[in-house]
Amino acid sequence: MNPEPEQPNHDEARRTFLKQSSLLTAFAFTPGPVLQAAAAEIDEKVASAFEKVPVRLDINGQKHKLSIEPRTTLLDLLREQLGLTGTKKGCDYGQCGACTVHIDGKRVNSCLTFAVMQEGKEITTIEGLANGDKLHPMQEAFIKHDGFQCGYCTPGQIMSAVACIREGHADSDDEIREYMSGNICRCGAYANIVSAIQEVKNGGQKV
Repeated sequence: MNPEPEQPNHDEARRTFLKQSSLLTAFAFTPGPVLQAAAAEIDEKVASAFEKVPVRLDINGQKHKLSIEPRTTLLDLLREQLGLTGTKKGCDYGQCGACTVHIDGKRVNSCLTFAVMQEGKEITTIEGLANGDKLHPMQEAFIKHDGFQCGYCTPGQIMSAVACIREGHADSDDEIREYMSGNICRCGAYANIVSAIQEVKNGGQKV
């Protein structure tokens, strides 16, 4: 004879439901700073699980010997560890172009690039474009043509603009717009940016 199937314990199910409801209610009324502090503590514990690795980087012509977590992006390394805050953190998803730098002469979104993978490469940020007190021709052109308003996107715009000419993609206004489309200017200074790029391109200055 088959044993009778166990009947569900309604009292136990009810207690479980009440516990879960109480927990959700507690979370709903927990102050935001408390939850943020808890999340920060969890992040810190996760970070401690990553062992730091040594890396040598060439940034703006200077050699840096660093110890970093493998998951560190080039953007965070530049801003938080080296103090090179000219490279901006915008969307942090590679969609706005504010974090554009040059790696071996090519433009790269540093927010999507792991720093440990750049050993042996030449990295240039907006701070490395000028020659001492002398501005880069593209920096001068942006000032002359008022290619910025709030200025937040300007470093990334300038880095992309230099690369745009180097890549041979500045032969017309439409081509410039197409190959600068990865850099967003929320102030809408696009026409002035195109004018600045055209001046440098037509002036034959070395970029």
